[in-house]
Amino acid sequence: MSTVELTKDNFDQVVTDNDFILIDFWAAWCGPCRQFAPVFESASERHPDLVFAKVDTEAQAELAAAFDIRSIPTLMIVRDNVAVFSQPGALPETALEDLIGQARKLDMDEVRKSIESGKAGA
Repeated sequence: MSTVELTKDNFDQVVTDNDFILIDFWAAWCGPCRQFAPVFESASERHPDLVFAKVDTEAQAELAAAFDIRSIPTLMIVRDNVAVFSQPGALPETALEDLIGQARKLDMDEVRKSIESGKAGA
C-alpha cells in the first residue's frame, strides 16, 4: 500500500476507518526526515496490511500542533483510535520492524483498561 498523506481534512476519517496506522510527522527541510523517509516507505511495502501515513508539519501546522509535535521526524502509532506510541527521531529499519512487531502484539483491551484506570486515578 502506498503512503497516505494526512491533512486536517482527512485525518479523522483515516484514523476512524483503520485500526493500525503508523504516522510520520515530517518536513521537507528536515535532514533526519529525509533520511527516515525511505525506511518508512520500505516498511510500508513489507506491511501492506497496515496504513502508513505522513503529515507534512509545514503544510499541516494545525495538525502537528494538535499532537504537540515539537521535534521531527516523529513517529506515532495509532491502534483502534488510541495512540500507543509517539517518539521523535529517525529510526533505523531494524528498530522500526521491532516496533511494528511490538505494536502488533499489544492487547488493546488491556491498553484501554490501563488508560481508564489511569484516568480514574488522576
